[in-house]
Amino acid sequence: MNEQQFNGGELVVAALKELGVQYIFGYPGGSVLDLYDALFEQQDLEHILVRHEQAATHMADGYARATGKVGVVLATSGPGATNCVTGIATAYMDSIPMVVISGQVPSNLIGDDAFQETDIVGCSRPIVKHSFNCRSAKDIPTMLAKAFYIASSGRPGPVVVELPKDVLNPTQKFPFEFPGDIQIRTYNPNKKGHPKQIKKAVNAVLNAKKLVIYSGGGIVLSDTSDKLTELVETLNAPCTNTLMGLGGLSGEHPNFIGMLGMHGTLEANKAMANADVILALGARFDDRVTNNVNKFCPDATIVHVDVDPTSISKTISAHIPVVGCLDTVLTQLLTAINTSSIAIDRSAQEDWWQQINRWREQKCLSFSAGSEKIKPQTVIQKLYQATNGDAYISSDVGQHQMFAAQYYPFKKPRQWINSGGLGTMGFGLPAAMGVKLAYRDSESICITGDGSIQMNIQELSTCLQYNLAVKVVSLNNRSLGMVRQWQDMMYSGRHSSSYMESLPDFVKLAQSYGHVGIRVDHPDELDGAIDKMLSISDRLVFLDVRVDELEHVYPMQIKLGAIDDMWLKKGVKA
Repeated sequence: MNEQQFNGGELVVAALKELGVQYIFGYPGGSVLDLYDALFEQQDLEHILVRHEQAATHMADGYARATGKVGVVLATSGPGATNCVTGIATAYMDSIPMVVISGQVPSNLIGDDAFQETDIVGCSRPIVKHSFNCRSAKDIPTMLAKAFYIASSGRPGPVVVELPKDVLNPTQKFPFEFPGDIQIRTYNPNKKGHPKQIKKAVNAVLNAKKLVIYSGGGIVLSDTSDKLTELVETLNAPCTNTLMGLGGLSGEHPNFIGMLGMHGTLEANKAMANADVILALGARFDDRVTNNVNKFCPDATIVHVDVDPTSISKTISAHIPVVGCLDTVLTQLLTAINTSSIAIDRSAQEDWWQQINRWREQKCLSFSAGSEKIKPQTVIQKLYQATNGDAYISSDVGQHQMFAAQYYPFKKPRQWINSGGLGTMGFGLPAAMGVKLAYRDSESICITGDGSIQMNIQELSTCLQYNLAVKVVSLNNRSLGMVRQWQDMMYSGRHSSSYMESLPDFVKLAQSYGHVGIRVDHPDELDGAIDKMLSISDRLVFLDVRVDELEHVYPMQIKLGAIDDMWLKKGVKA
């Protein structure tokens, strides 16, 4: 009996099935039509036809963030591939597992400036974990298996797989040989923390008088929220999350002191600045956290745990570095803490909590609701109340992103979907679509602004085709709000190119795509509009909320200051 033979496109399909892929986000073109033909002949993989390749990457990204699975993108060569670059960079900055399958011109034409030829491997090299260029269809199954392994292991990230058109030639067939366990000699992420470093870390933590646990996106990506919660409760320690780490510890947990950093809470930034020991878990000391690195937490012993050794001491020197997978290291830490003979100084800890609570009492997130203009903070608070805090929230980038992070307490990991590292406008809607595909019965809400939403608004068409009933809540301030805020604060109110002087009627625009549009102009209309939006379960709803265009995001760090040098309100410093 002859062994079954597969062409290049069929080998891609068979490998993706073996890898458990359910959705592929893409857009066809000449160099990948043989692969699209193979997709046509099967029913197990669902291809989601986007309207722009950047949106395909963001959909795959949102799907990956919400599920922990690898997102898969398919694009043609040339402009199809280069349209993916922003989405690849977004995933890279936030360590999101993604595999981008890109077409390429035939192998014999590579380097000849052939029609729709671009060196996507070269273009994306600084923003991927790894790249593959396939030279023979028989290598496809192993190549894809390696790509998925690299994308999802260690510190996750995007991987590009380039398939020249001749590799997908339907007349050339090979047997399907899928590898077992993947082992790459030059790639072996460390899982277990070194015992001596674990001991040093535990000694520092248990002897601390003013401990703070600083938790980043690594907690979410490694699915170790439960262990973080156990650690926080075992130590009775205050815990702050980064923007990417929100939900790692429930926003409703009594030990949660809020997000830290540029728009973090007073209590989080003050606690960090006054800590004697900081236990950093899966965080990278981003500049939006540290402010001036020369003034960062000068009296603190830094214990830094991360799976990526290049992230440790890159920005802030760690006194006690621990390299390893958070799942393993947290187990090691908990075991060592529970068996240690060192007793926590509970008196000092009580004093520390009293100080933190005095900072909390200043209520740094309080604001005046107003009676004539809708405050963006009010919108987020009411949305939280109406959804019982259970919705998946995707955001674009700007003031609305910070308001969502501040006023929607995320109860669980993978509930908050946003572009943290790259700050990609246009991310929110396609990301929310990816979430909705993963969780059809859950509420997937995109919080956006009138600037961001227009960058990928064409995906309203994709939503209709695939019945993706996401909710779009636009905090419409008729401007690029965060740009305008900085111009108010640092450029004496010189609003250079930050006002949107011509905007579409978003209600009519949503309706033109076949969706429901609702506009809110006055605070009295807000509750009813949110209730109406959430009562519609089978349609996309676009809620255009006209908010106060002069509102700023506070607190806000003072440029070049210490982590706790902050503006609390307009003209009011901490």
